[in-house]
Order: sequence, then C-alpha cells, then structure tokens
Amino acid sequence: MRKSISLASSARSSSLASCISKIGVRYLETQAASSRNSDGDEEYADNIDWNNLGFGLLPTDYMYVIKCGRDDEFKQGQLSRYGNIELSPSAGVLNYGQGLFEGTKAYRREDERLFLFRPQQNAIRMQIGAERMCMPSPSTQLFVDAVKQTVLANRRWIPPPGKGSLYVRPILFGSGPILGLAPASEYTFLVFASPVGNYFKEGTAPLNLYVEDEFHRSARGGAGGVKSITNYAPVLKSLSKARNRGFSDVLYLDSVNKRYIEEVSSCNVFILKGNVLSTPATNGTILKGITRNSIIEIAPDLGYQVEERPIPVEELLDADEVFCTGTAVGVAPAGSITYKGNRIEYKMSNQLVCLQLYSRLMGIQRGSIQDERGWIIEID
Repeated sequence: MRKSISLASSARSSSLASCISKIGVRYLETQAASSRNSDGDEEYADNIDWNNLGFGLLPTDYMYVIKCGRDDEFKQGQLSRYGNIELSPSAGVLNYGQGLFEGTKAYRREDERLFLFRPQQNAIRMQIGAERMCMPSPSTQLFVDAVKQTVLANRRWIPPPGKGSLYVRPILFGSGPILGLAPASEYTFLVFASPVGNYFKEGTAPLNLYVEDEFHRSARGGAGGVKSITNYAPVLKSLSKARNRGFSDVLYLDSVNKRYIEEVSSCNVFILKGNVLSTPATNGTILKGITRNSIIEIAPDLGYQVEERPIPVEELLDADEVFCTGTAVGVAPAGSITYKGNRIEYKMSNQLVCLQLYSRLMGIQRGSIQDERGWIIEID
C-alpha cells in the first residue's frame, strides 16, 4: 500500500484536483511534507533498487495536465493520477506528428531540499519549438510551475542523494481531431516523471560510437533544431542496427556534404584538441541542448577555449577527447568511434577534461559549488 499521497478511489482523486485548483502549490507543500515519517526522515517509494536505476520508466504517482484551444492560451492545469490518456484516432499528434517534448531533472540534496536545473531554458525551447510546429505553448512561469508541482507530488520517487534523479518529461501535442493536413483544434500540455540513473547501459563506462553515413537525423529547413517528436523515430533504424553490432549509439553527419558531424541520436557532441573545445554550431539541424550550453559556459572557467563551428569528421582522427552531453546522458566520454570500418580509440583516464567539466556541472547541481549564474531553482 502506498504511504505518501496516494488516493483510494477516483472520487478522492477528483477531490484532490479540486483542492489543487483552489489553493495550488500550498496544498502540494502540505502533501509533500506528509511523505516524512514521525522522525522527520524522508520516505521513499517502496521496493526500488536505488543503486541500480537505469533509464527505464518507473510509473510514479501523479502527472500534470492542461488543455487549450488552437487560438487560446494555456492557463493553470491540475494534477491527476498517473495513467493512460484518451485520444481521438484523428488527433493531430497521431496523424501528423504535431508534438514536442522536453526533459529536465529534479535533484535531492543531502539536506533533503529539492532542486531543478535551468527549467526556464526548457520552457523557452518549447516555446520556440511550438512556434515552428504551429502550436500554442505554456508561458515560462506556467511551465516551471507545472514542473514544480509534478516533482512535489512525486517527491517520494526522487532518488536519495547521489543515487540518480527524477527525470521530468513535459510534452506538448495536438490532441484535437483533424483529418486534412492542418494544425489541430486542441492542444494538451502534460508533465510526467520517472526516477532514473545512467542513460546508457554501459553506465559510466566509455561509449563506443558508430558514424552513420547512409541515414541522416535532420536536414536544413527541417525541424532538427527543435525538440519535435518527429526527430526521434527516424533514428531508430540506425540505432538498432548499431546496437546489434555492439555500439552504444550513432553519430550523424550533415545531410548536405555528408562530412560534418552533427549529433548523436539523443545528445550533442564535443571534441577536444589541446586547449580548444569544439562543438557543431546550431544552424537549424542541431538541437540547442541545455547541458551543451552549460558546458560551453563553464568550460572557460577551467581555462578552455570554446568554438561553435562546422567540424569535419576527419577531425575525430586526432582529437584528444570526444564526449556527449544531454539532460538524460549528462556528460559521457567516447572510448572509440568507428567510421567507414576504421575504429578510432581514445585514451581513458580519471583526468579527462570532460569528467572535470561534468564534475563542475554536478557540483553546481548538488550545491557543493556555488551557483553564480542563477541556474538552480529550489522547489519549496
């Protein structure tokens, strides 16, 4: 039997929704506080092996849902029990892929306080993507508030400090029915969450990447620069093929020259040569990753020069380091990259620059390094 804020019936669930709509976050704070036992210790979800979390879905207690019309604005939504949603067979997202998603994380610190990392940037990125996909989008304040509410309602699912994080997935999609090709008449903004550990099955071990020179992730003028749901299914064929051959993931080349590196399937890529850290420029085909941007900002703090530019695939041959960045993956070093049958291997050590950058990033997130840029938002 669940111990925190679970409900016994759909009637009680409706009552909860009514309370939340009236008194909002204050109610959630009270409920979150009730997840502590009489000694003041934090209670956690039952039967979870916090030491071996992967990046699989563990259904939590609540999700946040709000709807609006095509010409309307999103207003305050409400929490409901996590579960399936009902869609028309002719929903815009099902027929024409009109949808976006974001990913952010909530962290628990040693003092049990909860924090988010740069959620405003996720909100802004969703707004840019929504404009590209002809959808209304939630305001930055509403987006961040929805994420906070979802985290608080699922507080017992946030892993203990150092054991992982609560991955939060906001989704925006055309839920209204449509038959002819056009924007949907109604839109749904939904936020759910799941506790996660390492994204790759290798854990913290170096990645083995395969350079794809047949299929492409995105093309100029397309939607590769926004977090559209349509960007991800097309990579599954290459990704499945690579994993069946023992690779961790796929590194894609540009679709015009088939020479410049762009992204890995779900994360950005950097190369290091000497004192210069380079990453492909976001020219419309590459997602402006929030972890990517954070690494770009903190690298000069450690004495490294950063360049955003086209990177020929040949530069992988003599790079000192290659690594991936993303909300899900964090910062992950590449141990090898295979291109046209040639395997390039990189030296691994505890002194890798990417690990130093990741350590600094995690220090900011966990509070051991002062946040001088206003990146951290406490959930209180």
